[in-house]
Amino acid sequence: MNASIELYGCLGAGKTSFVRHLLRALGVQGRVKSPSYAVMESYALAHGEASHFDFYRFSDPREWEEAGFREVFTRPGLKLSEWPEHAAGMLPDPTLRLTLAVQDDDSRAVTLEACTAEGQALLQDLDSVLPGVAP
Repeated sequence: MNASIELYGCLGAGKTSFVRHLLRALGVQGRVKSPSYAVMESYALAHGEASHFDFYRFSDPREWEEAGFREVFTRPGLKLSEWPEHAAGMLPDPTLRLTLAVQDDDSRAVTLEACTAEGQALLQDLDSVLPGVAP
C-alpha cells in the first residue's frame, strides 16, 4: 500500500489505537508501539513498509526536515501521521485525512476526507466493503 494518512483528534481520541488496529489488520505481528518519544516507528507489511509518526512533541515544523523524514515520505509505503499540524508546511499532501472526535457517550465519530485521486479510490474501495461508511 502506498498512501499517507494524517490523523487528527484531541489527546485520547484514539489515533494511536486506530493505527494499532489498522496495522494488525494489515498483518503486523508483535508489539505496535506509540512513536511518542521515538517520533517514528516502522513496520514490515506483506507488500512494503508502514511508518507511524507522532509529531506531538515538535515545536517547530523544521524539526521534520532535520530528522530526515523527507526521504521517508518520498519512499513507497504507508505513512500514518499523528499530530500533522505540528509539522505544518513540511508534510506532503496526504492521501487521506482522518479525524476522530470523542462523543458525549465516549464513542468516537470518524470523518474521512480524500485529498488526492488515490484517496478517492481508497474511499470508494472502503464503501464497496462497508456501504455507507465512506462519504
